[in-house]
Amino acid sequence: MKNQNYKEALNLPIFKTISEATDELALDSYVIGGFVRDYLLQRNIPKDIDVVAIGSGIDLAKQVAAKLPGKPTVQVFKNFGTAMIKTADLEIEFVGARKESYDRGSRKPAVENGTLEDDQLRRDFTVNAMAFSLNKRNFGELLDPFSGIADLEASILRTPTNPDITFSDDPLRMMRAIRFAAQLHFVIDTEAFQAIKRNCERIRIVSKERIVDELNKILLTEKPSVGFLLLYQSGLLPIILPELTALQGIEEIEGQRHKDNFYHTLEVVDNIAQNTDDLWLRWAALLHDIGKAPTKKFQEPVGWTFHGHEFVGSKMVYKLFKRMCLPLNEKMKFVQKMVLLSSRPIVLSQDIVTDSAVRRLIFDAGEDIESLMILCEADITTKNPNRFKKYHQNFKAVRLKIEEVETRDHVRNFQPPVSGELIMETFGISPSKEIGIIKDAIKEAILEGIIPNEYEAAFQYMLEKGHELGLKKS
Repeated sequence: MKNQNYKEALNLPIFKTISEATDELALDSYVIGGFVRDYLLQRNIPKDIDVVAIGSGIDLAKQVAAKLPGKPTVQVFKNFGTAMIKTADLEIEFVGARKESYDRGSRKPAVENGTLEDDQLRRDFTVNAMAFSLNKRNFGELLDPFSGIADLEASILRTPTNPDITFSDDPLRMMRAIRFAAQLHFVIDTEAFQAIKRNCERIRIVSKERIVDELNKILLTEKPSVGFLLLYQSGLLPIILPELTALQGIEEIEGQRHKDNFYHTLEVVDNIAQNTDDLWLRWAALLHDIGKAPTKKFQEPVGWTFHGHEFVGSKMVYKLFKRMCLPLNEKMKFVQKMVLLSSRPIVLSQDIVTDSAVRRLIFDAGEDIESLMILCEADITTKNPNRFKKYHQNFKAVRLKIEEVETRDHVRNFQPPVSGELIMETFGISPSKEIGIIKDAIKEAILEGIIPNEYEAAFQYMLEKGHELGLKKS
């Protein structure tokens, strides 16, 4: 297997160009890593390609760029000894083969020139250490010194060297192992997984941005619970997202138990993954119950309660996003909104659905009403088939009611039919608290169905409320 040739893998024109540039510089070069792995797995070929040169990767990049149409710019990263070329549909990174040694307090290695096998040895996993030759004498030959192809066939993730060294040197590799296991449906080698457990505290030296990048990729997998369970079992999750692991466990008092909200959350995330690829809606599913740990109480005769967990959880979202260097913009506000409103449609589905309750839900959710409904439907994790069917039928009734009320009352993205300017003009008053009181009264009257969402009705109601406040029409 070691000397098998895969010329057909290298049929992109860029590989012929790199091969010619390699020959002109009297170097050796190889395509390595994800491109090789995904070709052998018959997955979609990645648009980012890693090329290793036995010599200067920067010189090779410049030589390749000079031969390409339009002579694309070469981005040089001298500190890392790497260079990148971006074409219309590819990103090719060039690096010189190297050995690495690490200081315990940093992920940044000391680097020296090395052989191809030195470079393969520093890779994270055997399946990412395989290389295809780009040299004319053996173009397309697979170089696989650590039996990566056998590990591909066995669907297993192993490290090329001692896993304790691999993960201690660069702790982000622990998360990459779990992400690859989740993405590729691979199993992490037992020795490697034990090493992750031993080295989990080392994750603290990795930047939050890098950690979040891996979390996002895990969240976007077909079944995110696979990755999150591995993060939990490895000891990484309590360090990264303690708000989530705080939900784990079941308590019993006087024969009354609550469900394990951690495992429930993972079910919800898996459910929502079947219906949306929206990363931030998946984040909302992951965090929708985080307020339950700090609000959990046992109260007789009711039993376990989590009063206000949605409000508390929405406040926790901001702190979590800030700590993890997640975006503190509209994406964060969307997740907060979903967490805050996450129980509202569920409550509606269990009661007689009134028009006013639906109007308030539409008003509060705005354009995100469909996302909220997807989240709440994913929150149905009962194993009782009759209950499952009943809950989904109830949600269908809520959806129909939302459509009916919105068509009639137009409260999504509500704008008051009467403006503050009109109130001031009608009563001849300057900006004052009375304007806010009248506008709130009109909004409440529309949401309660006292008046329709129309100008004439709102104007008459404004006059009534103005009169109650002692204002006279000017």
